[in-house]
Amino acid sequence: MATVETSVRDGVAHLVLNRASALNALDTDTVLAMRAALDRWRDDPGVRAVVVRSGTPRAFCAGGDIRAIREAALRGDFAATTRFFREEYALNQAIAEYPKPYLALIDGVAMGGGLGISVHGAVRVATERSVFAMPETVIGFYPDVGACFFLPRLGGALGRYLGLTGARLSGADAVTAGLATHFVSSADLPEFTAALDTTEPADVLAKYSRTAPPSDLDDTGDRIAAAFAPGPLSEVADRLRADGSAWAETTLGSLAAASPLSLRLTDELLRLGERDTLAACLRRDLAVASRLVREPDFAEGVRAKLVDKTGDARWSYGSAEAVPHERITELLGG
Repeated sequence: MATVETSVRDGVAHLVLNRASALNALDTDTVLAMRAALDRWRDDPGVRAVVVRSGTPRAFCAGGDIRAIREAALRGDFAATTRFFREEYALNQAIAEYPKPYLALIDGVAMGGGLGISVHGAVRVATERSVFAMPETVIGFYPDVGACFFLPRLGGALGRYLGLTGARLSGADAVTAGLATHFVSSADLPEFTAALDTTEPADVLAKYSRTAPPSDLDDTGDRIAAAFAPGPLSEVADRLRADGSAWAETTLGSLAAASPLSLRLTDELLRLGERDTLAACLRRDLAVASRLVREPDFAEGVRAKLVDKTGDARWSYGSAEAVPHERITELLGG
C-alpha cells in the first residue's frame, strides 16, 4: 500500500499520509513521494492549492521513523541515514518556498518531522485534537527539520522552552504561539476539506475558522519567559527551582530526562538559528544530524524511549555542564 495517496479535484491537490500503523512517521519513501507530488503540482495550471492531511484520526504525523534510522545507524549504514535527512530537509525547504497555497490540516499528533511538513507551509490548521511537540532531546537527538529557525522566532523564550523540554502544545496553544495559523473544529474538517474543492481557500478558512479555546500559555507564558530567558542552562534550572510551581517541577523533570549532550547542542543551535535563514538552518541540520546519529546517546535514547520503552537511558554525560564545549564544536563541524 502506498504511504502517500494523491488526487486532484477541481483544482485542489490532496496529499494524504497513509502510514496509520506508524502514525504516519516519515521514511525515505514517504518523503520522496511527497516531494514528487509537490514538484508535479508546482507548475501544473490545473492545480491552484495543495492540502496535506492524514488518512487516520490517530495522528497527523508522529515525526521521522526514528527507530528505522537507529537500526540503520546500528548496522553502520550511514549512507541511508544521511540520505533520509537530506531528502527530508529538501522537502521542508520546498514546502517553505511553495508558490501555491499549501494547507496542512493538523488533526492529531504532529511531532518532529510532522512539524517540518506543516509549520513551513503557509496555512496550518489546528483542531482540538492537535498535539504539537519537538521531543527530540529525550531520545538523544535535537529539534531538526528547521526547528532551529522557527522556534527562536516564537515570543517570550517559548522556542527555547519547547526545544529543550519537548513540551506538548494543544491546538489552542499552537495558535497562541503562532505555530498554527487557524483553528477549526475536527467535526468540521470533512466539510472544510470538501469546500476547498469548489471555493477559494481564504473563503473556506473564513467560514470554518473559529476562535481557539483558552490556551495554557496564557497562564504559563510569563513563567516560561522568566525561566528560559538568555543565560546558561544551569541558570535555567536555578530559575525553575526558584519558581517552585508544579509547572516548574514538571519542566525540571523533562530537562532531567533529556540527554545532556542534546540539551547543550540544542541550546547552541537555537542561538545560531536566531540570525540565520531557513536554508542555512537546514544545511546545518544535515551536517549535525548526520554526525549525531553516530553518537551513543542517540542509539541509547531511542532504545529507552521508543524500543524498550523503559525510560532508563544511560547518557554519556551526567549533566549539561559536564559536556565539553569541544564536543559541541565537533558536532557543529567547527
